[in-house]
Amino acid sequence: MVHDPDLLDRLSAFAPIRFDDVVFRATRLGLDPLTGSYAGGRWAPRDSAQVLYTCREREGALAEMAFHLAQLTPRPSKPVMVHRLRATTRATIRLLRADFTGLGLDAGDYEAVNYGRTQAIGAAVAFLECDGLIVPSARWTCENLVIFMDNHRIEETLDREHSESVDWLAWAQKHGRL
Repeated sequence: MVHDPDLLDRLSAFAPIRFDDVVFRATRLGLDPLTGSYAGGRWAPRDSAQVLYTCREREGALAEMAFHLAQLTPRPSKPVMVHRLRATTRATIRLLRADFTGLGLDAGDYEAVNYGRTQAIGAAVAFLECDGLIVPSARWTCENLVIFMDNHRIEETLDREHSESVDWLAWAQKHGRL
């Protein structure tokens, strides 16, 4: 993938931080919460990098899952699993909404399923050999941690601490997500 040199320069101006905290991930039943995906998403083009999408808050992880499951027809009715993970990264870039304009993102359009620019940013962050990207959640008032698994070193931590089954439909209705 060819990266925009201006975007690389802008992202290189962010000082990467070390991350060490608890994050949450919601998955369908039976999926390993520590396995990344090449399926793409808001911050990674399909087949470009293996990523693990996590959230800094439990409710944020559920909001992300509820958004995606609500798009399906018929809507799945099985519960989902919410996993509490301990994660560390060595080089994580944190983006705030205030940073979006300088990176070519329209903050007013962030909640839409329009991933072209965010995917270019995520791919550039992975190219810069960062193993994490902290970004605002598009679905909840919190932050998400995107882990670029190909850059996540073996000496870094990624462990499951706890898992629980959640009726996502009831949760989504209670929180106005349906």
